[in-house]
Amino acid sequence: MKYICYVMSSLVVLISAPNGAGAQTSRCFAMANTLPNVHFVALATRKLSTDEVRIRFTGHSTFVIESAAGIKIATDYAGFAGFDVTPDVITMNNAHETHYTDFPDPAIKHVLRGWNPEGGPVQHDLRLGDVHIRNVPTDRRGWGATVERDGNSIFIFEIADMCIAHVGHLHHELSAQYRALLGVIDVLMVPVDGTFTLSHAGMADVIRTLRARLILPMHYFGGSSLGRFLDAMRGELTVRLHDGPEIIVSQATLPKTPTMIVLPAGH
Repeated sequence: MKYICYVMSSLVVLISAPNGAGAQTSRCFAMANTLPNVHFVALATRKLSTDEVRIRFTGHSTFVIESAAGIKIATDYAGFAGFDVTPDVITMNNAHETHYTDFPDPAIKHVLRGWNPEGGPVQHDLRLGDVHIRNVPTDRRGWGATVERDGNSIFIFEIADMCIAHVGHLHHELSAQYRALLGVIDVLMVPVDGTFTLSHAGMADVIRTLRARLILPMHYFGGSSLGRFLDAMRGELTVRLHDGPEIIVSQATLPKTPTMIVLPAGH
């Protein structure tokens, strides 16, 4: 099987916001039996309807997520989110040089770090327009056999009544307690390098645990690593190679079975 190699690829997802996004009740915490639907449409430079989100992969583990109201979020921002893109919000999951910057563009209004420089967990609960952003801290491997408690965060973006999770530099599998804190996840962004983060087997377990309908791989460093992971997952979910770095999603037609879409990098 021939695989397309996307090195340092980038993805941008734009997501539309739900009505009443400022309400205190979060659908993502409701353990529903049926998840909402996601509809895939071709890349297009058009205005989003209120039930849509646009996502673009810009490289490494950075996605640009845009809501119908025009709120732009860049994940794992290390100083670049695409040409001529100034996000309203940036998230930086952990303090690794390729996942954060100490010198973000001053025009960026909200800078959310996934760790607390002073120690202990960090908590974010930001509502901006039609977007709600929160985080769940996880531990991170340190040097040797050490563990950095709360050194990484899974960020959850609630937009258009969908829950999008970016797990960051995840170093351990997720217990039932984490599953409860995260709630329902519709779109899941996961690293598939197999070494610097979780092993391929461990990441496959995370995908099984969270049961998202749409999985977007990131943080891979060549076709061989990505190809091995896709081979391992083909028996459990549908795998598609997308023809562009951007997709638009909504709740209309979420795949009946989990689907992994590989997006090429785009700027």
